[in-house]
Amino acid sequence: MVRKIVQRVKLFSSDRKEFYLFLKDLLGFYPRNLKLYDLAFIHKSASTVDSQGNLVNNERLEYLGDAILGAIIADFLYNRFPQEDEGFLTKTRSKLVNRAFLTKLTHDMGLYVFIDSNTTKKIDKSHIYGDALEALIGAIYLDRDYRAAKYFVTKRILSQFVNLSEIEQEDSNFKSQLIEWSQKNKHEIEFETTEETDEASKQPRFNAIVKIDNKVIGRGTGTSKKEAHQNAAKETLDKLSEIE
Repeated sequence: MVRKIVQRVKLFSSDRKEFYLFLKDLLGFYPRNLKLYDLAFIHKSASTVDSQGNLVNNERLEYLGDAILGAIIADFLYNRFPQEDEGFLTKTRSKLVNRAFLTKLTHDMGLYVFIDSNTTKKIDKSHIYGDALEALIGAIYLDRDYRAAKYFVTKRILSQFVNLSEIEQEDSNFKSQLIEWSQKNKHEIEFETTEETDEASKQPRFNAIVKIDNKVIGRGTGTSKKEAHQNAAKETLDKLSEIE
């Protein structure tokens, strides 16, 4: 009891009281280790250095949260859809954990306004928000336990911000859609990918183009070949829908 009182006094007396109270309402419980939650919202572009010379950002928490989120979603879908096969479960999980969907969630939940970043690159910004949400899940796991992380994902995210019926009906595999279109309409389609390295982050960037009958129609960029292909396929489908 005394420990709880001390924790809440710290929360209400902090200059980041607004952020912590927001978290309390969002999580459904009081955060304990406030430093973990602060860390979850520091993107690598806004990294600081601690007294031992280590970079301070949310990358490690994001790594942890990514694994935990995947396990929670897999468990949730396994029990929610007992009659569905592995293919359906895998496809649905992919929709719920992909970067674009996580980014949308951070906006729906209001999390995005608290993220600390200094990047000006559009492609990096597309990942910042989803990364922060995964880092938050990692922080909950370390601050509380797996049970608390599962409660947050299933009761505070899936139940309140996700329409599973829409997710089931939505086909977000743009590359598959495009290939299906090309086969149906008898057009030759080709994906070409080039790789480059961002000198600032030392991370690879992939640039993809989509050719239909040897004519470039769509382009896409991503931090993986798969993501670049999906983005290029989406742009191509958008252009095709305008023509049709």
